[in-house]
Amino acid sequence: MAITLGFDIYGTLIDPHGVTVKLGEIIDDRAAEFSQLWRTKQLEYTFRRGLMRDYENFVVVTRNALDYADQVFNTNISEADKQALMASYRVLPAYDDVPAALQKIRAAGFRLYGFSNGIAEAVSGLLEHAGIAQYFDGVVSVDEIGTYKPNPDVYQHFVESTGSDKNNAWLVSSNPFDVQGAINIGMKAAWLHRFPEVVFDPWGIEPTIVMQELVEIVDRVK
Repeated sequence: MAITLGFDIYGTLIDPHGVTVKLGEIIDDRAAEFSQLWRTKQLEYTFRRGLMRDYENFVVVTRNALDYADQVFNTNISEADKQALMASYRVLPAYDDVPAALQKIRAAGFRLYGFSNGIAEAVSGLLEHAGIAQYFDGVVSVDEIGTYKPNPDVYQHFVESTGSDKNNAWLVSSNPFDVQGAINIGMKAAWLHRFPEVVFDPWGIEPTIVMQELVEIVDRVK
């Protein structure tokens, strides 16, 4: 059976800080710092909702985090501008290395799936906008079971949804918590060390492999 690769989307293939372009039009030189807080709270809210068993989809979580950052920075962003920022989340760019890497990975015979906290429609739209949708066999979303990574049920859902088993199913992610979630249920996981400043959490749960470049999958995932 061919190896199945589940690619995290936001922060691994798609740059969530692509939103800083639109932010810069609204709040000028604070855009990068604002974007970082927005992203941090977005992830925090997924963890909190997962623990509370109070699921709302990723669009709601993203808007809640935007409202929080707006209050912290005291930027008083208008509702129209907030809607424009949320719309920009649907057309975020892929990282520069992604299209060529995915082309090679697909040509090597792997099965590729998007695997995301985002709702399937939004993720599919991102992949289309980035010009990389053709490399994927489908999208698996946490929305289908109503909880968030790193809940073990999410990774089991991925395995079952893709007709895989844990021995031939890999997660590919730049997020350490995501990698540890997959390893925790017996999947394999490749940590893409996309950002040098990110430290892998020292829990004793290590990635199957660590990569500096996405294209390393071709030779290292077996």
